[in-house]
Amino acid sequence: MLTTQQLDQLKNDLNAMEERLSETTGETEILKSAQEDVGELSMYDNHPADMGTELYEREKDLALNTHAVDELEKVKHALQAIKEGTYGICEKCGKEIPYERLEAIPYTTVCVEDAEKAVPDDRPVEDDILIMAEPNSFAERRSGASRDYEDSFQEIAKSGTSETPSDFIGNENRDYDDLYDEDNEERAEEYEKTLDDEGLGSP
Repeated sequence: MLTTQQLDQLKNDLNAMEERLSETTGETEILKSAQEDVGELSMYDNHPADMGTELYEREKDLALNTHAVDELEKVKHALQAIKEGTYGICEKCGKEIPYERLEAIPYTTVCVEDAEKAVPDDRPVEDDILIMAEPNSFAERRSGASRDYEDSFQEIAKSGTSETPSDFIGNENRDYDDLYDEDNEERAEEYEKTLDDEGLGSP
């Protein structure tokens, strides 16, 4: 149970955070148009690359403002919990939140266990085709048993790229399905045969 002194200290910390975050959200000028932000009357005479820095700054300001607004809402929620007498009690399970956690994160209203449950542990769909690094990859490379990754791009490119059949010279690529080979074994054998014919192959 929090003592009166501990509760007063945490309340002061929350009030200070509320004031600081309110100033941060008020100073962020994200409502300005691009012309007002960079002082340009028109963007037509500028190359898109010239606006890269300005775009980055606007995106950064937007991200910082979004983060500050989210934290400000949490701080206000914690202050409301103090008024209602429920501060320091986990909203999910009803357990008491240790003072050490409240001291580190004054605006928290859940215990560590419930906070960890709220963190998503799902992975993006592209992880399904990624190959994890093998702990003995260097040893396998020395032994000649290393995995061949030279077709990795083609496996990914099957899902789509910005290339079209017209980007390639020749008539062999007349369809999108012909842009990338399903299997390159025949090309490897053809390359090795060429080396042997020229006397450059392995003895």
